[in-house]
Amino acid sequence: MAIKNEIMLITYSDSMGKDLKELGELLNEHFQSVVGGVHLLPFYPSTADRGFAPTTYEVVDPVFGSWKDIEAFQHNYYTMYDFMINHISRGSSYFQDYLKHKDASSYKDLFIRFEELWPDRKPTQVDIDLIYKRKPRAPYVDVQFADGSQEHIWCTFDEEQIDINMYTDTTKAFVTDALSKLAKHGASLIRLDAFAYATKRPDTNCMFLEPDVWDMLDFVKQSLEPYGVEILPEIHEHYSIQMKLAERGYWVYDFALPLIMLHTLYTGSNERLVNWLKICPHKQFTTLDTHDGIGVVDAKDLMTDEELEATREGLYKYGANVKKIYSSTTYNNLDIYQMNCTYYSALGDNDDAYVLSRAIQFFAPGIPQVYYVGMLAGPNDLELLESTKVGRNINRHYYTKDEVLENIERPVVKRLFNLMRFRNTYKAFDEDIVIHDTEPHIIKITRKTGNLETTLSANLTDYHFDITFIDEATGHTEILKNV
Repeated sequence: MAIKNEIMLITYSDSMGKDLKELGELLNEHFQSVVGGVHLLPFYPSTADRGFAPTTYEVVDPVFGSWKDIEAFQHNYYTMYDFMINHISRGSSYFQDYLKHKDASSYKDLFIRFEELWPDRKPTQVDIDLIYKRKPRAPYVDVQFADGSQEHIWCTFDEEQIDINMYTDTTKAFVTDALSKLAKHGASLIRLDAFAYATKRPDTNCMFLEPDVWDMLDFVKQSLEPYGVEILPEIHEHYSIQMKLAERGYWVYDFALPLIMLHTLYTGSNERLVNWLKICPHKQFTTLDTHDGIGVVDAKDLMTDEELEATREGLYKYGANVKKIYSSTTYNNLDIYQMNCTYYSALGDNDDAYVLSRAIQFFAPGIPQVYYVGMLAGPNDLELLESTKVGRNINRHYYTKDEVLENIERPVVKRLFNLMRFRNTYKAFDEDIVIHDTEPHIIKITRKTGNLETTLSANLTDYHFDITFIDEATGHTEILKNV
C-alpha cells in the first residue's frame, strides 16, 4: 500500500495486546479512522535490544505470530518495517558461521575486523577517541574463534549487535536479499536504523561520512525501487543532517520537535517553535515520542545551550514521576543525549497541555507519527522501570487488550482521537502552511489545500486552543468540537 498522509502508529508487536493477532484485531475494530499507517517495530527473531539485534529477516518471531498476521491488517494500513543496516545479531547464523570457520567462512566479509580499518598500522588511542560513540568504550568486542584465535570485531552498540561491512560485495548481496524479502511482505516504507554509523574510514569519526553515506543510501534506494518501497533513514543527531537528507529528496524524521515543544509549553513562548516550523523540511515524519528517549542533541542550535539545559531541567521539574537517575547508568542508559519519560508525563500528566502538543504536531509540516504509549496518553511505567532497571522501559508499557479498551474510554484519549480523525480525514493538510505572526504566547497555524482551510489558534500559557475549518459541504466556517 502506498504511503498516505495519515497518522502513523508506532508500536511493538506485543505492546497493544499480547501478539500480532490481538494488535490486528484492535486496529481493525477500534483504530481505522484514528491511524492510517503502522510502524511495526522489529518483529524478527532477536537476541537483544527488544528486536534491534535480529538474527534473520526471513521470518516473524513465532512469539508474535507470522507474516499472515501482519498481512491481515495491511489491507487497511500502510506499514513500515525496520532494517538494521549497521548491524546484525551475534547469534545470527552468519556470525556463528564466521566464528566456526573464520577465514573459510562465506560470511567473513560481512563483518569488520577492527584493526583492518588501519591496514598499515595499529590504531592508536587517538584513532579510537576520534570515532563517534554513544557508548563509553571502544567500538569493538573481543571475539574468540573456534580455532582458539581472538580478534577485535567492530561493534558500535550492544555486544549482541555486531556491525556489518557495507563496503563489501558479500554485505551488499545480503542487504539486497533481505530488503527484497521485506518488500515482498508488504512494506510501504523501510526504516534504516542507525544508518549513519555504517560508514567507516580511517582518520575519521566514522559517522555520516560523505560521500560514502550517499552511495550507501542510493544503493538501498535502487534495491527497493522495483518494489515501489521508500526508505526513511533514522538518525538522532544535529538537525542539519536531516536538512541534508531532505535536500536529496529522502524522507526524514523531525526529531527536533519533541524538545522544542517541551520548551514551548514550559515557557509559554512561541519563538523557537515558530522558527522551526518555518524552516523545517516538509517531506518528513513528525514525532513527539518514540521507543527511544526524548532527544536533546536533535534540537541543538535551534535552541540555545541555556534553553536546552533549562528544558532538560524542566522535564524533572514539571514532569510527573520522572527523575534524572532514570536516564543514567543506574538504569542502563548510556546515551547522555536522551531523556527517559513518556511524553504525557513530560507534560505533567496534564490533559490540556498534552492534547495541545498533539494539535501542534498534527498541524506541522509532514506526516505525524504517534507512539502507542502516546496514543493512549500513557504515564510513566515506574513498575516496569524498577523491575527491569532499564531506563527506556519507563516508556514501554505492555498494554493488554483489555487495558487498551479501558484507555480509549478516557476523556484525554477521546479528545486525542477526535483530533487524529480530523487530521486523517480533512484534506487541507496536503499543501500550503502559514505560520502567522502573533503575540509571543500564541501559536497560530493555517493549513490549506484548494478550497479547504483549517486554522489552529492556541494559547501557550493556559493550553486553550480552537480549530476552525471550512466545511466542505456548506462552505461555512465551523469550529472542531470535542478537542
